[in-house]
Amino acid sequence: MLKEALLAVHGSEVQATPWSIASRERWLLALAAVFTSLNWIGLTLASKQEWSLLWPLGVWLVCTAAMHSLLSRILPHRDPYLIPIVMLLSGWGLVLVARLAPPFVTRQAIWLALATGASLLIAALPPGLRVLQRYRYTWLLAGLTLLAATLVFGVNPSGNAYAPRLWLGLRGLIFFQPSELLKLLMIVFLASYLAEKREIILTTQTRIGRWRLPPLPYVAPMLLMWGFCMILLIWQRDLGAASLFFLIFLAMLYASTGQAGYVAAGLILLGLAGLLGYRLYDVVRLRVDTWWNPWPEADSRAFQIVQSLLAVASGGIFGQGVGQGAPIYIPVVHSDFVFAAIAEEWGLLGSLGVVACLAILTLRALRIAIQNARRPFHSLLAAGIGVSLGAQSFLIMAGVVKLIPLTGVTLPFVSYGGSSLLSSFVMVGLLLRISDPQSRFRSLRWRTRGVSSEPVP
Repeated sequence: MLKEALLAVHGSEVQATPWSIASRERWLLALAAVFTSLNWIGLTLASKQEWSLLWPLGVWLVCTAAMHSLLSRILPHRDPYLIPIVMLLSGWGLVLVARLAPPFVTRQAIWLALATGASLLIAALPPGLRVLQRYRYTWLLAGLTLLAATLVFGVNPSGNAYAPRLWLGLRGLIFFQPSELLKLLMIVFLASYLAEKREIILTTQTRIGRWRLPPLPYVAPMLLMWGFCMILLIWQRDLGAASLFFLIFLAMLYASTGQAGYVAAGLILLGLAGLLGYRLYDVVRLRVDTWWNPWPEADSRAFQIVQSLLAVASGGIFGQGVGQGAPIYIPVVHSDFVFAAIAEEWGLLGSLGVVACLAILTLRALRIAIQNARRPFHSLLAAGIGVSLGAQSFLIMAGVVKLIPLTGVTLPFVSYGGSSLLSSFVMVGLLLRISDPQSRFRSLRWRTRGVSSEPVP
């Protein structure tokens, strides 16, 4: 049944022509352009800014047109929903940066242009993506080196001497957060390693009671490299990124092996690590305490989360209107708490719209992993990207509304931050490359025949 269903879905997908894909994408992008333009004009009127400040909107429109035009030539059979969702979220994010942190809107517009170019370059890579798969250790070691450099040369853009130094700076003009790049490189490494070693891990397991353990010599390199990532992140007290990395690792391990026991054991370890972190790290203790009961310290340690909850509550169903709320009372609202600003000024409907966009983006990535991937490496890579985007979105949005303790990660495509925007667009470029249907027939063969690994062409 599964094989027949996959063949049926695949057959319906093949009927889509490049013209129909481009037309569908063009209409969706037109809706995104109308939404972004109206909000930008509304913000300009509400804040009484000069009309000359509309130039970031022009940058967004040029980037949107370039993505659609060039991808129609590079990948005529791409997934038609990825770019409209991504450009809608990034346009919305640009409006929010202009609303919440006007001095930073120029930087965000420049980062958007750079991210668009990077995404197009990645989408133009050869379909095999051999340069990523073959040099997995080189890529990951480069990312680890950059992250380790922050221990010595790290800075914080805020200038606070007591804040975590998670960025590398260039003369105070450009700041880059290596953990964002490392997240992508770790996904590439895990996808390549698990695709190559999957059969060995599954066929040579050791039984201890009800547990089936993989052979240590084959999983040790993967655990070692992943362990280095975790140690550096914990050393820096970047616990939000560490939690995200751990969830990505568990999801990709499950996607490769299908062993739910690994996930259960990993979640138990994550819970134990949380208890240990609560005792060892002040930042963990602060976030858990303010999450559990923020009201006694609403004017001190819990000020940020309390203001976030008040902003969400004041938004109601339809919101205060763009430029009409007061989200600026939330510290770091343009980065960590941008979802609270959306809830206040666009209301429940706007919040659900953002959730829907990110959920659809995650599901499209997983769909590409299941139906479009050319090789196991491609399938695991797309799945890892989908899990990364989905988990990161959940962690920050759930933290803002006090569903879980705050983690400090950014909202993909929406929050201010060049590093996050760049890495997210590169991920989308990889998804676009994998979604091209010239790879679908081979993907269908290795999946329906049960083959788990093939040499990269």
